[in-house]
Amino acid sequence: QASKATNLGAIAQFAAAGKDVKKKDLASICMSYGYIYVAQVAMGADMNQLLKAIKEAEEYNGPSIIIGYAPCISHGIRKGMGWAMEEEKLAVQSGYWNLFRYDPRKELAGENPLTIDMKEPSKDYDEFIDFGKFQEFLMGENRYINLQKKDPERAEKLFGEAKANAKKRYEKLVKLSQI
Repeated sequence: QASKATNLGAIAQFAAAGKDVKKKDLASICMSYGYIYVAQVAMGADMNQLLKAIKEAEEYNGPSIIIGYAPCISHGIRKGMGWAMEEEKLAVQSGYWNLFRYDPRKELAGENPLTIDMKEPSKDYDEFIDFGKFQEFLMGENRYINLQKKDPERAEKLFGEAKANAKKRYEKLVKLSQI
């Protein structure tokens, strides 16, 4: 089913022509409160970052949320669910999913509460949508491939918007981490 968390361009039960609005950013919503510990993780991309986030969330005396990228069977991973960890890694490398931790305790200590826990997305990040890791990631899942087959023009438009949104999300994180 399409939900507020379904990404732009993905085909889902109630978005057969590809979802045409961007997904909600739960992490940003939670960080805007300023007193919630927030982490975005992907075990297949960085197990140590996941463990650090769990430890910090447990130690934090207040509300905590850890948002994990977890591929599911309805994503239609072309390689199969046995490759879910690799899919998570590619999601991060491509910039589709970001790894970070927001710890309000750091702000009280005069430090920036946001830590980005990933390298900048691949150098192909700014290339035309048909190239690079972002396109490779999308074309590894049936929820995107089916739109490409069904309506290539719409797919190109939505995938381009999805990539632009991913780039904006990453750039926003970088700016917040430098304040």
